[in-house]
Amino acid sequence: MTQLRYLDGYPATIITQVETLFKQGKLGLWLEKKYPDGHAIQSDKSLYQFVGELKQRYLKNASALSKVQFDNKQNPIKGTLGTNTFISRVQGGKLKANNEIRIATLFRDGPEDFLRMIVVHELAHLKEKDHNKAFYQLCCHMEPDYHQLEFDMRVWLNWRDQRQQ
Repeated sequence: MTQLRYLDGYPATIITQVETLFKQGKLGLWLEKKYPDGHAIQSDKSLYQFVGELKQRYLKNASALSKVQFDNKQNPIKGTLGTNTFISRVQGGKLKANNEIRIATLFRDGPEDFLRMIVVHELAHLKEKDHNKAFYQLCCHMEPDYHQLEFDMRVWLNWRDQRQQ
């Protein structure tokens, strides 16, 4: 049986379907057919622009982002694909606040849909800190296929891990 570490918590019937595609060697073909296009977002600057456009479209009144970058320290095995950090510092007599979004570097090579899903997730944390109903409603507002993309991205991560072994 194939270990599908990123699909914990999903129904057994779904996991069985993914395992069957793995065993038949068809999972990669299915993913490539469903997500044939990569993206040109390869630098931190282009990622900042990509995130900024989504933020401007959906979260105009949310606090500004001081930094957006790809980060090698984000690792799906450790459970982090992206992070949203709010840092407050005292500078002189003023309190300065910075919002930073860091996205796992592995998404440079993935489909744009998965990158967008991770970005939407991190942007939603600007309004909702917890993973609650309002958080997921906001994610679905920004990306209507959010839940399907999250599942497919988890399948892709498993497939990617299997290829590298």
